[in-house]
Formats: sequence, structure tokens, C-alpha cells
Amino acid sequence: MTMAEKALTRLRNLLNLEIQTRWRERAFAGGVAAFCERWAADARADSVQPGLLQEIVERLTRYADAESDERERMLNALLGLLDEPPPPDPALENVDRFGPAAARQPKTTVAEGQGDAGSVYQASPQSGDAPKPPDVLGRPITDLKGIGVKRAEQYSRLGIETVGDLIWHLPHRHDDYSRVRPIADVEVGESLSIVANLRGFDERKFAYKKEILQALFSDGSGTVRTTWWNQSWMRKRLTIGKTYRLSGVVGLYMGHKTLENPIFEEIGPSVVKDGPILPVYGLTSGLRSSDVSRQVQEALKLGLPSLHDPLPETLRRHYDLIPLTDALRQIHSPETSERLDNARKRIIFDDFFYLQLGVQRRRQEIQHFNAAAMTVDDNLLANYLTVLPFALTGAQQRTLDEVRQDMGRQVPMSRLIQGDVGSGKTVVAAGAMLIAAANGYQSALLAPTQILAEQHFRGLRNLLEGVELAGGNRPAVTLLTGRITGQKREAALAGIADGSVQIVVGTTALIQENVAFANLGFVVIDEQHRFGVGQRAAVRDKGRETAVPHLLVMSATPIPRSLALTVYGDLDVSVIDEMPPGRTPIKTKRFPPTDRERLYGFVRRQVHQGRQAYIIYPLVEESEVLDVGAAVDAHARLSEEIFPDLRVGLLHGRLKGAEKDEVMRSFAGGDLDILVSTSVVEVGVDVPNATLMLIEDAERFGLAQLHQFRGRVGRGEHESYCALFSRVKGGAQHERLNALAETTDGFILAEKDLELRGPGDFLGTRQSGLPDLKMANLSDTATLHLAQEAAQDLLRQDPDLDNYPLVQEKVERFWRGHGDVS
Repeated sequence: MTMAEKALTRLRNLLNLEIQTRWRERAFAGGVAAFCERWAADARADSVQPGLLQEIVERLTRYADAESDERERMLNALLGLLDEPPPPDPALENVDRFGPAAARQPKTTVAEGQGDAGSVYQASPQSGDAPKPPDVLGRPITDLKGIGVKRAEQYSRLGIETVGDLIWHLPHRHDDYSRVRPIADVEVGESLSIVANLRGFDERKFAYKKEILQALFSDGSGTVRTTWWNQSWMRKRLTIGKTYRLSGVVGLYMGHKTLENPIFEEIGPSVVKDGPILPVYGLTSGLRSSDVSRQVQEALKLGLPSLHDPLPETLRRHYDLIPLTDALRQIHSPETSERLDNARKRIIFDDFFYLQLGVQRRRQEIQHFNAAAMTVDDNLLANYLTVLPFALTGAQQRTLDEVRQDMGRQVPMSRLIQGDVGSGKTVVAAGAMLIAAANGYQSALLAPTQILAEQHFRGLRNLLEGVELAGGNRPAVTLLTGRITGQKREAALAGIADGSVQIVVGTTALIQENVAFANLGFVVIDEQHRFGVGQRAAVRDKGRETAVPHLLVMSATPIPRSLALTVYGDLDVSVIDEMPPGRTPIKTKRFPPTDRERLYGFVRRQVHQGRQAYIIYPLVEESEVLDVGAAVDAHARLSEEIFPDLRVGLLHGRLKGAEKDEVMRSFAGGDLDILVSTSVVEVGVDVPNATLMLIEDAERFGLAQLHQFRGRVGRGEHESYCALFSRVKGGAQHERLNALAETTDGFILAEKDLELRGPGDFLGTRQSGLPDLKMANLSDTATLHLAQEAAQDLLRQDPDLDNYPLVQEKVERFWRGHGDVS
């Protein structure tokens, strides 16, 4: 099966799931629009024929806006289209996987004498002409013993279709039973082994066809009871008086230590044997971990002989890494804890190494382009700062100085500004746009939503209206989104094309083919985590062939240090870690659901004082599976029963774009007292009059998202509050909510969120542009720094990896979302 066929198969599976869930967009994580963007990017990388790809995206876009009675027909028609897709376009086979901008990268060479300077190892080149072994890793899993059509269908649900896929289906954890402990010393919840003598049995029957077999074991220090449900035949495998090693998780029942369904093995009375270290795999219906483990061993026997280790041997020696084949054997069937640790070390290093190679190459690419060196008129900038209604904070001034310095060089700026909601990032961006305009260049600001683009448009006009350029002209600011049509659109396009418009604010409409800039020199992307790497490159491509625009990206989601080294590793980072004076910290507190009515009374008092409130729910409609609140049903109850005398609006992702904008305008304009919303309000407009936010089932959201929600209030002069409703009383969810209540520092919360949830949930793996990591955790900054060092060293020797074809192939596959070496 080709990569294009795999991409279409994944889509077909999602469409079938959408039909099963009654056309409610539940199969599309983040909504149809976000899914289209992610899938299209992956499909292009997988060489799906462009015409077919465009048709699929257009149909899915129409599906998002269709009524429910039309959706089934549209899905069936799309499935019909997928049944006989056109053949892949051979022209796509050579597309550079690192983004559109890379197509313009000139060929680079290593300067004489530079190649090995500063190298921590001397890597051996890999021959690209060596004969390749038969593609055993690409063979279907049905070639393996014990895997028929039915089992293959089960594996397919996990994305496993080939022998290589199965080898790279790594355990998500290991149960370590290698520690043998006396029964008296074991603690409840431990995974370990004991060696004990079987004393006797107890067998009982319960409800219809239910029975329990218990056995009592003793080792002299204490006793433990083992339990097997509906396995009375187990009694024939155990003999009273003999000694066994029992492995499992220790429980407690009625004061007695227990092991439920333990693994056991008979051993001699004087022999103490270490227990096994067992892999635990991600599963689907019909699969057991023991089945996967057995069939993985078959895949290893067949596939490992044809697997070549991409890492140069000298690199492995320098970083004390075992061969990849050894790592895969040990990760699936560890012989000892030490060997398992070595296997993990190798696979984690690989994850970070290929991640860093991709990041560092993106950084290299942009350094080879030319940009306009923009001089800064100190008088002009001083005039801008004078007309502002407030003084810049120290962090804002420091960031503006860093941006000025970057814009004065002929190398394109690539800088990320991160800071909490309301920290003043846009004021810095406006100053940079003013510099560009004074040098005769245009600026573009790309926002993720129509309403946020409109807010930026109004904000930039207000910030710059009192500043004059040379000749007495003021910077012309215009708005261009998908909803700007007719004469207004024609006028905006004409002004952009002839250069009379210096600053353009818009949505993804800015990167459409019919938008031509006269002299684009500076690009700002707001809420960077909402855009993919491809979109970042596409807007930069609007510049002239001879000069690439300077790029500034902004994020109100504070980014942990490890993510700054990976997802945004091609960017320099500025941090605005001060809030403007006068901002009152938002009071945040947790409440049990039983306090809901009391909080509703507080909402009413706030509204009577002239304030507004948000009430956030995790779902759009009631779920048959999840016992969590839903916005549509809650809106009906709140507006009809709880607050019939107040104006209650509803906002969620299934509304059409124009409907969402109208609701937010009404709330921002004071025409609504309460806004009931789903997470779609996470990135929204400023409503200084909103002082209260209630978040239902708060444990359903991540810390970064909760912090973003909270940032929607407290933007005016009035004291503001955030109430978290939750039923959880322990675990990571409890810890997450406590952290939010204890601090308003977004950077502390970002580190905590990454620690608790990992990078995939923190930003959304495909959304952030971060490839899937097989085993690495971004909190492991020590290994991350080692891998960064190794990647930089290899690229110093061979910037294009011409001498390392296996590494080059792995990097491309890894950044396409296929993190294996098959």
C-alpha cells in the first residue's frame, strides 16, 4: 500500500466513524476546518494527487456548513469518490518536505576548512549506492504467523498494516516484576514479584455463570490471596505445597494483600528467580497485550535482519547508544531493567535527534535567504511611543529593541514573542510595522479568526493614527478576510498591489493566490499555535523573490522551554513576562457542583452591577458516553429557567462563521449579559466589561486552555473572577486545577501542563507541527539538549546530509508523521 493509499484509507475510516456517530462532527478532532488543514498537509506529504486532494477538502468544507439531513448524502458521495481515486501524481514525489519556502533554498556548501570544526565526533558517511535488501518491513502483517484477515482488521484500527508498523508499535509502558520482595514488605499498588508457597484454595460461585477461585500463598513473612474469575481450571495447574513466583499488582481487600489474575511460574523451593518485565501495548477491541507481544516477536524475527541503523556508528559510540536492532528487541522483550533502560535511551535519543535535525534545517534554510535591512528612525519611534496612551513595560521595551535589531539585518528575522493575554504583544508588533512602513515596505498580520482580525484592524488603526511618516502621510491600514467582498475587496486588493496600503490585517485569505503585494517586507502571525508550518511559509512566500519578509509570530499560550527548542526551534524567542500596570490579578477558585446555584446568584449580582459573564462547557450537545455538561442544553436551561430576565447568548463550533462573529459582536457590544460557550471562545475578542467566568467540568480542559479561558476576563478596570466547577478529588486532573487556582503565571502553568499531559495534548501534535514522538517526553530536557548538540554537529559537517542518506530519509519520514525507519 502506497503512502497516498494509506492517507486515503485513514480518511475513509474517519468518514465511516462520522456516519456511525450520526454526522455530528465527532470524528473530526477540533472541527472540520482544523481537520481539513491537518489532513491536507499530511496528504500532500504522502503524495495524494492534487486534484483529488482539492476536491476532498472542498467537499468537507461544504459538509461543515451543511444541514444534518444533507450530511449523510454528502459523506456517502465522498466515500464513493475515495473508492476509485486517481493515481498519485509523480510530480509530487520530489516535493521538499520542509515547507513551501524551502523550494527557494539555494544549494549550500561547507566552506573550506569548516567541515569538522568543533565536531564532537567524526561521523562515517553512509553509502547511498549500497544494494537495498528486500522490503520485508513493508510486507503486510498477514504474512506473519497467527494474523489472519480478522486480526489484520483489528491492527488496522491502530494504524498497523505492515511488518514494520508492528515492530514500531512500541509498548506505552512496562510492568516490571523483576523485583522479588517479602510479602510483609510489599506496598499496595506496587508491581512486583513474590516467591511463596501455596497453602490452599477457596472456590465460590456468585451470580449466574460467575465463579471465583482464590488461593492462599505464604512466604513466612506474610500471606497474600490470589484471585481468578471464571477460571476454575486454574486449580489443576497449581499444587498445594509447591513454591511459585507470582507477579502482579498488589491490592488490598478486607485487610488482606491480594493479587488478581497474577502471572505465575513454579520454581524450586530454594531458588529465587527474577520475575519478567512485561510490555503493555496500546490495544483496540479484540486485541490483548499478550497477543500483540507474541505477534511482535514474529515481526522482529522476520523484519529486523533487513532493518539498517540510520545513526552513524561514531555518533552511537560518542553518545553511548546501543544499535537500533538491539533496542527494538529489548523494548519489546526486556531481559533486565538495565537493558530496558538502554533501549529506551536509544529510542528517545532518536526521537529528539530527528526532531532537532528537522528544526535545525528549517533554521538553516531561512539563514540563506536575503531580507531588506530596515533602518530605524529614532525620532519616528519616539513619536510612536509618545502618542501611546500608556508607557511600555520593561519587557515590551526589551522585546521591541530585539525586533529592531533583527529588522536591521539582511538575514530574515524569525522571532517568536510569547506572553500572556493582555501583556502587550500587539503594541510591539505595531512598532515594528511602523519601522517597515518608514522603510517603504508593507506589513501583513495574519489572525486565526475573522473577529480577531477585525479587532487587530481596529487596534492598529488606533495605535498608529497619531503617527506621521516622512511627507506627512499616516500608515494606511486595511482589512482583508473571506467576508470582505465586492467593491471593498477590490479596493483592498488594488491598494495592496500598488503599495498605497502599508499594513494589511486578515485571515488565511491573505495567502490566497490572487493577493499580490507590491513590496511585502514584514509578516506578523498571531496565535501561532493555530497555524501550521506550511501556512507560516505560505505567507512568507508573498514577498519578492529577491528578499524574504521578516517574520514575527505571537503566542498568548506560554511555551515551555523544551517546546521552544522543538516546535519553535527555528525561531528566536522574546518573552513579555510583565503585565501592564493597573491589571488586577483574576481571583480563581474551585467549587463542587453543589455550589452551582450559589454561583448563579453571584452571576446575577455582577450583571446587575453592569458587568458580563462567560459560562464555558466542554461539549456542544449532551453526550451518551461522557457525563459532562453540554452548551446547547445548558443554554436552553439557563435562558429559560435560571436567567429568564437576562440576555443569554450561545457560541459553539458548529455555528457558521458569520453566526459566530455576530454572537461575539453582540457580547462585545454589551447586547448580551451572559455568553454560554464551548472552547471556541479560547481565542476571542477583548470584552473589558466581562468580569466573571464559570467553567463547567473544568477537569476536561488542559491547563494551557484553562489559562486562555481565564484570560478572557480581567481585561478592564473591574475586579474579575474565574470559578472552576469539578467533581474530581484526586489524580492529575485535581493537581491541574489546583495549579490554576494557585497562580496566574502562564509560564509556570505551561511547564506544569506539559509535565502532566505531554506535548501532544498541550498543543495538539499535528496542529503544532510537532511529529509524533515514539517514546520521548519533552520534559527530558537533558536528552533533548544532547540530541540538539548531535544534530548541530552533523549539520556543520554536512548541511544537506548528502553523505547520510539513511539519516536524510529518516528525517523526512519523521517530519511527515511516520516515525519509523522502515
